[in-house]
Amino acid sequence: MDRARVKICGLTERDALDAAVAAGAAYVGFVFFPRSPRNVEPPRAAALAGAVPAGVAKVGLLVDPSDADLDAVLSAVPLDVIQLHGGETPARAAEVKARTGLPVMKAVGLRDRADLAALNLWAGAADQVLVDAKPPEGADLPGGNGLAFDWTLLSDRRWFGPWMLAGGLTPGNVAEAMARTNARQVDVSSGVESAPGVKDAALVRRFIAAAEAPVAAVPRLA
Repeated sequence: MDRARVKICGLTERDALDAAVAAGAAYVGFVFFPRSPRNVEPPRAAALAGAVPAGVAKVGLLVDPSDADLDAVLSAVPLDVIQLHGGETPARAAEVKARTGLPVMKAVGLRDRADLAALNLWAGAADQVLVDAKPPEGADLPGGNGLAFDWTLLSDRRWFGPWMLAGGLTPGNVAEAMARTNARQVDVSSGVESAPGVKDAALVRRFIAAAEAPVAAVPRLA
């Protein structure tokens, strides 16, 4: 079986970044969204990005970014992937990809089966899809809320391209989530924190180890 690919998102401190890289993270994520407790200003993100070795993808999370927002981040931070985590359309994603020359990952929120149709909009429009839990009505953040969705919604899905599972994942449940959804890529933010926006290096290591551990078959839910 291929090795799982883990994304540790919302990094703001060097110790957690180093722990993620040392433990084998395939992606490290920086949040550029002022309302988030994980927001990092471009100069700080640039310093962190400079410590990321080749082979680990540096992902920038932006929410409905303007062209000016993109330019401000990319003029300082050498990103490898743009993650769009707002209400962007496929047309806007294409504009972002053309402007930046970078692959685009699009977050799509799920709560119930009716939300699955939104995934189909991104066939050919995003390089990857990140499947997250849809935030509650009135939530201040589009992601990073520590919420999971019903994993069985994805158990038999046929995918049009690379995808990543997010939403309420922790060191304690990531193996089961991967078994139930057949995910081989997972994303975590709040699930490896000791407080909002504060990554715990030990939890980061535990999460990556759990995601990469062999998983016994999980019985299908009724």
